[in-house]
Amino acid sequence: MRVAIADDEKDLLEQVTAVILDAGHEVETFNTGTDLQRALQRETYDVVLLDWNMPGKTGPEVVSWARENLDMPPPFIVITSRGAKEDIVHGLEAGAVDYITKPEADEVVRARVEAAGRRTDLTKPDIEADYGKYHLNRKAKTITIDGEAIPVTSMEFDLIDLMFKNFDRPLSRGYLLSKVWGGNAGLETRTVDVHISRLRSKLKLNPANGFVISTVFGFGYRMDAYNNEQSDS
Repeated sequence: MRVAIADDEKDLLEQVTAVILDAGHEVETFNTGTDLQRALQRETYDVVLLDWNMPGKTGPEVVSWARENLDMPPPFIVITSRGAKEDIVHGLEAGAVDYITKPEADEVVRARVEAAGRRTDLTKPDIEADYGKYHLNRKAKTITIDGEAIPVTSMEFDLIDLMFKNFDRPLSRGYLLSKVWGGNAGLETRTVDVHISRLRSKLKLNPANGFVISTVFGFGYRMDAYNNEQSDS
């Protein structure tokens, strides 16, 4: 998973970051709610863990903004020392999926982050899947369209598979680089653009075939379906 953590308390930020990294997940950290909100406009995260009181924007303010402005906001967990029932209700009503009261044991924080991540976690898909005319074999990394085999590289397969699995979810270029290329620092986002262009052509992704990869300006890409042909088995 790709997790964003926002907290202006340095010690807590480092502690929670270490917990999530030790669990094998990728982490990006922020010190203010404003910085996190800016990042959410350009990046995709599977879970966001954020403090209630932060400079710039509070946790509930960021959550409310995301619910109003993002097409598919990630699951948010508010972490705070405020434990009153009315505060918990306020955080959840703002759109958070969970609420952690400080201090909390490391294993509990990890478990609750991973539970929230299962809302978007697609790490254990079926070996084979059908999306309209498209058939994917994830073990062999092969794709057919109406039974016709389409040659693709391993990277191309991983990229199109990720797009199909995240149907209708805008994915940032940074997220695609992280998931498909492992966040290789030497690669540029142009790498994603080139591969998307090739896949559009190779797989004949157009309304007539039921699926189109749409460009989300200044952000990344989204897989869109036409004629309600999407399905997964």
